[in-house]
Amino acid sequence: MMGIKQYLQKTNSAAPLAVFRICFGLMLFASMIRFWSKGWIETLYMKPMCFFTFYGFEWVKPWGEYTYALFFICALSAFLVALGLFYRVASISLFLSFSYIELIDKSTYLNHYYFISLLCFMMVFLPAQVYFSIDSYRDKQIRAQFIPQWNIDSIKLMMAILYFYAGLAKVNSDWLFHAQPLSIWLPARNDMPVIGFLFNYAWIPYLFSWFGCLYDLSIPFLLWNRKSRAWAYLAVIVFHVLTALLFPIGMFPHIMMVAALIFFSAEFHQKVIDRLVSILGLPVETLLIKSTYQSPPFLHWGFTMFFVFQLLFPFRYLAYPGELFWTEEGYRFSWRVMLMEKAGYAQFTVKGTNGLQAVVNNNLHLSTLQEKMMSTQPDMILQYAHYLRDYYANQGFSSPKVYVDSYVALNGRLGKPLINPQTDLANEHDSFTHKTWILPFNDTIKGF
Repeated sequence: MMGIKQYLQKTNSAAPLAVFRICFGLMLFASMIRFWSKGWIETLYMKPMCFFTFYGFEWVKPWGEYTYALFFICALSAFLVALGLFYRVASISLFLSFSYIELIDKSTYLNHYYFISLLCFMMVFLPAQVYFSIDSYRDKQIRAQFIPQWNIDSIKLMMAILYFYAGLAKVNSDWLFHAQPLSIWLPARNDMPVIGFLFNYAWIPYLFSWFGCLYDLSIPFLLWNRKSRAWAYLAVIVFHVLTALLFPIGMFPHIMMVAALIFFSAEFHQKVIDRLVSILGLPVETLLIKSTYQSPPFLHWGFTMFFVFQLLFPFRYLAYPGELFWTEEGYRFSWRVMLMEKAGYAQFTVKGTNGLQAVVNNNLHLSTLQEKMMSTQPDMILQYAHYLRDYYANQGFSSPKVYVDSYVALNGRLGKPLINPQTDLANEHDSFTHKTWILPFNDTIKGF
C-alpha cells in the first residue's frame, strides 16, 4: 500500500500529455474530414433503410440530413481538444459524438473505433489542458507544468491492453498453425510493387502470423523499457506501415504510430513543444510555471475500476458455449483484430398466416457492406429478421414468420449452415444469453 501511495504521489512533466492531446485531436479531426470527403457519411449513415444498433443502444439512430451536423460537431470537438480550447466541454463533446457515431450501425464496427472511444472517455478526466493549451494561456489558475505520473501511464496501459490482448487472441490454432486468414489475404495482394511476389510463397503467411502474434504480445513491454524503446518504436512504424499498405483499415495504423509516442520520455516531448513554440512564435513564459496539478482522489478509484473492467470484459466469451469465431458471442470489444475471414450467404423467407409468402431480395433493404456483415453474424441476422417482420407486416402479411437459409465459410473452410432454418426468427428475442438457434460449428479452433 505504501508503494501504491508513493506511486500516486509521483509527478512528471505535463509535456507528454500535452503532445498526446495535440496529436490525438488532430488525428481525429483529419479522420472526420477524410470520412466526409469520401462521401461515407451519406453512404453509410443516410442511404441505408435498416441500421444494426447495438443491444441496449436501440435508441441511437442516424440524424437524417442532420447527420452531417453530428460529424461537424465531432470534427470541431477534436480540433478544440487539439488546441486545448474549452477543453472540458470539447472533450466531453468529442467522446459523446464519436461514440454516438460508432453506435449507429454494427456494420461499421472496428476495434480501433472502440479504442478511440475509450481514449476520448479517458481524456475527459485527464488534465491535458493544463500545459501548452489556449485554456492555460487564458487562465493562469489552471496552468501547471507537472501532473501525476499515473495520468500519463493510464494511456500507456490502455495501449498495452489493446496490444497484449490482440496478441493473446492470436494464440490459436488457425492463426499459428494454419496461417489463417493471412493465407487467404496475402496471396490476393501479390500485385503489390516490390514485395508482391513474396506473397506467392506458402511460408510467408506463417511468417507474418507468427511475427504479428509476437509483436502484439511484446511491443508494449519493449516500448515501456527505456533501453529498447527506440528499436521498439521502429518496429511500430514498420508493422503499421505494412498493415496500412496491405489492408484497408483506415486511420488505425496512423493513430497507433502517433499514440505510441506517449511512451517516450518527458524530455522528448518537451523538445517537441519547444520546437512548436519556436515555429509558432509563442511566448515562452507560459511554459515556465513550476506548479503541479493535483488530481482529485476519486479519480484514482475511478480509473482503477475502469481498468479492472477493461481487463475482464474481453473474457466474457467464456460464459458462452460453442466456438467463438462461429457464434461471435462475446467477440466484439475484446481486441480480436483481423483474426477471421468469414464469407456468408443468407436468404430470408417471410411467411404470413394469411398465405402470403416472399423470398427477400436483401439488396432492396441493405447496403453492400451491411449485407456482407449481416450474413455472418447471428445477432445481426436476428435484427434483420425483426426488420423484415415489421416491414412485411406493413405490406399486408399477417403475423409474418421469418426463416433464413444461411451458410458461412470460416477461415477457408467449406461453407456450413449457421442458423437453424426451422427457427422462426421473428419470435426470437435478442439478449446477452446464448442463442440456441445457432447451429454447431462441428470443428475446433484451439486457443484463447
